[in-house]
Order: sequence, then structure tokens, then C-alpha cells
Amino acid sequence: MCNPELAALITETIGDGWLTDLSLLKKLELYVDDKAFCKRWYEVKQGAKQKLIDFKKHELDVDINVNALFDVQVKRFHEYKRQLLNVLHVIHLYDRIKRGDTANWTDRCVLIGGKAAPGYFMAKKIIKLINNVGNVINHDSDIGDKLKLIFLPNYNVSAMGKICPAADLSEQISTAGKEASGTGNMKFMMNGALTIGTLDGANIEIREEVGDDNFFLFGLTEDQVEKLRHHYDPDAIINQDEDLQRILNLIECEHFSQFEPGIFDDIVASIKSPHDPWVTIADFRSFVEAQKCVEAAYQDKERWIKMSILNCANSGKFSTDRTISEYNNELWKLTAVSVAK
Repeated sequence: MCNPELAALITETIGDGWLTDLSLLKKLELYVDDKAFCKRWYEVKQGAKQKLIDFKKHELDVDINVNALFDVQVKRFHEYKRQLLNVLHVIHLYDRIKRGDTANWTDRCVLIGGKAAPGYFMAKKIIKLINNVGNVINHDSDIGDKLKLIFLPNYNVSAMGKICPAADLSEQISTAGKEASGTGNMKFMMNGALTIGTLDGANIEIREEVGDDNFFLFGLTEDQVEKLRHHYDPDAIINQDEDLQRILNLIECEHFSQFEPGIFDDIVASIKSPHDPWVTIADFRSFVEAQKCVEAAYQDKERWIKMSILNCANSGKFSTDRTISEYNNELWKLTAVSVAK
């Protein structure tokens, strides 16, 4: 319903049986080397990206390049979901552009959306940071189409209906061991987005289904996170990483808050705390390296399209029909009842 063009292409290609048996999407694997099909898949994705641009045009004073990598993180705001790690990477990319480090660059539009609980002080501060950083980046003539950071206002189901089909990259970057089993990552996968994520929640099963080569893995495992807590030293990590030093310096010197001095002090303090339960700094370098792999893959248009098709083709496991059938077979053991048509 939210992606009728892709649904129509799939039905035309493999029939409509997948609508009631999502495992049949697996048939799409037969078409990853079909140039005509891949071309149409790409055109559908580009059309969805343009639809999202048009949908938000009245709300956003930003020109978005439809050919940029649409890097999307939309979900409830919580520190464990690490929207903060995402924005630190965006500041890193901004810093690279300002320093002229743009060889072999991949244009990127980072879209972040979600709501914070009314009393969740830190989550709201992170939203404020995202908006401030975006305001600086999006109005800097040196940056142009190379990078955009957009906080999507009024994120809701209707907005997700436009965002999900348009996403190239799905950000599922929670601290390992903290995500029970979100479903947003499944929705993005079904619509042909590639996932960058930790071994956490449903990411583990997504990676198993689509294969290591079609998933961008980074970060500590749950066991490694637990072992690190006893001797976590963010300052030591920062002192050994010049990129992190530059990022934190930009925040601390009020580059993104010239008229609001000290507004992000709490965020910096949380990042540097040895008691940070989300160990954000510990995963930063791994995240940056995984994002470089994303950029290399996106620059290879043919490879990216194949990876996109394979993500959709292997998303059938995440059907609610399959889930409920398993519950019934293993727990409820109810007898099927025929329903009159």
C-alpha cells in the first residue's frame, strides 16, 4: 500500500502469490542479473525518493539531490538507539568536506525522524543537536549537494509510507543487547533498503537471511559491550582518534550553537563518561569504517541494485503470517478453521 509501484513490479515479475505468502519473494533472486528488471527496480526507487522530496517540500527549506544516498533513521528517540552516533558521523562528514577531504565522495542525505517522550531530557537535547547541525550544514555554500542533514518533523505512519520506499540505507545502530526486536528494520528491508547495523535485535535474523555481503555490520557484540563496561575509558579512545577530537571540538567550541552557549554540554559529558551505558564512542570508528563500505557499494550502481533486490527477496521470513503460524505450531496448537469466502 505504501509502495504501489514496487508492489506492481514484483507482481508483474513473479505473480501475485507473494501477497498472501511472503516467502515467494525469494523468486526475485532469479532476476538480479536481468538488466531490464534491475533498470526498472532502480527507476521505482528513484521515483519513491522524488515522492519523498515532494512530500516534504512544503515543510523543509532544503534542496535535496534525488541521486544522493538517502540515509534514513526513523524511530523512537532513545539513547540506546544512538541517534547521537549517527549525528557524530554526519559532523565527521561535514568536517571532511570543510577540510577538502572529498576524493571519491558519495553525496549523502541523512534523514532522521522520531519522537521523544515528554520528559526525556537527553533525547530532546539530541533532537536539538540534530536540528542545529542540520541548520549549519544545509546553509553552508561549501557543502552544496555533498551532504544534507534533515530532521523530519511530524514523523508518523503517513510519513513512514513515503520515507520507507525512498530509503537507500536503513540505520539500525542500537547498542548491542539493548534492542528487543524492532520492526522498522524489516519494513525497510522489504522495500529494498540496505541495513547498516549492530548484532542486535532483528538485525541478527536480517543478516542471516540476506547474507553477510548484503548487510553492513559494525560495532561491539553484546558480550563485548558487557566486558567493556568494567574498564570503559572514552577519553583514551578520543585521544587516539583525531576525527573524534575534531568532532567534539566543533560541538564544544559552539560551532553549532553560537547563540546558545553551553546548550550541548550535557551531551558531550554523556559521551565522555566512563559510565555511558550506550558506549557510543567505543563503536564510532567501526561505524565510520562500515559507512565507507556503504559509500563504495553505492558508487557501484549495478552492485547496489542487486543488493537492494536481494534484501527484498529475503524479507519473507518477517511476515506476520509466518510468525503467527510458528506461535500456533509451537505454543497454541490450535486447529485451522476454514473461512467461507
